[in-house]
Amino acid sequence: MIIIHTPEEIEKISAASRLTAETLSMLEKAVKPGMSTLDLDHLAEKFIRDRGGTPAEKGYEGYPGSICASVNDTVVHGIPSARKILKKGDIISIDLVVELNGYMGDSCITVPVGHTNKKNMQLIQATEGALFAGIKQAVVGNTVGDIGHAVESYVKPYGYGVLREYVGHGIGTDMHEDPEIPNYGTPGHGPRLEEGMVICIEPMITMGSADIITLRDGWGVVTADGKPSAHIEHTVAITKDGPKILTLRD
Repeated sequence: MIIIHTPEEIEKISAASRLTAETLSMLEKAVKPGMSTLDLDHLAEKFIRDRGGTPAEKGYEGYPGSICASVNDTVVHGIPSARKILKKGDIISIDLVVELNGYMGDSCITVPVGHTNKKNMQLIQATEGALFAGIKQAVVGNTVGDIGHAVESYVKPYGYGVLREYVGHGIGTDMHEDPEIPNYGTPGHGPRLEEGMVICIEPMITMGSADIITLRDGWGVVTADGKPSAHIEHTVAITKDGPKILTLRD
C-alpha cells in the first residue's frame, strides 16, 4: 500500500533526512586511507545518537552495522569490518538510514579514498547524474516507470550495468515502504506519483556487467566480474511544486 504523507509527517521525515545528510557529510570528510570501515561505522553511530537519532540499519533483519560500507566491487550491504582497511584509490559507498522521532531518512554517497583514477570518477559522476535525471521525473502525474527509464537512459551511453535485483522504495515510519522504485522502466508504466509520496531513488551502477554475487555473510553483494560499482541515493518528497530532495548535503 502506498502511503500519502501529511505535511506534518513529511516535516518529520525531513528532520530525519537532515540528520542523515549531516552524518554523511561528516563521514565523507572522515574517509581517508588507513582507516577501517568499522571506524566509519563507529563515527556514524556516535554522531547519530549524540543528536537524538538511531542508526536504523543496525539490527534490521539481523544486520550488524550502523552503515553499509561497500568498497570497490561491493555494490551494496557491505558489513563494516576492522579488517577492511581503506586504501588510496579505493571508492566507497556509504549507505545510511536514520530514525528520528519515529520517522526515517535514507541516503547513500559514493566517494573516493584520497585520489582515484579517472574511470572510477566517471562512474561516480555518471551515477550521480543518473540520480538527478531520475529525480527530475519525480513530479505529480508521472509514474515510477518514468523515473527508472530516466536513470537507465542516462548511464546507457557509458556502457555501464544497472542492477535489477535491488531497487529504491518508499519511506516514512518504515525503512522500506511501497512503491518499489527500479532503476529501469518504461515511461508511463507503474504506480503514478502523487503529492505527499516520499520515495528513495538510488541508482546502483556497475562499471561492467550487472551480474552480481551475494557473499557468504549473506549481506554483501559484489559484481560478478570484479569491476567497481557506485551507489548514490536521496530521499525525495513529491510536492505540487516538483520534487523536494530531503537529504541534500551542504
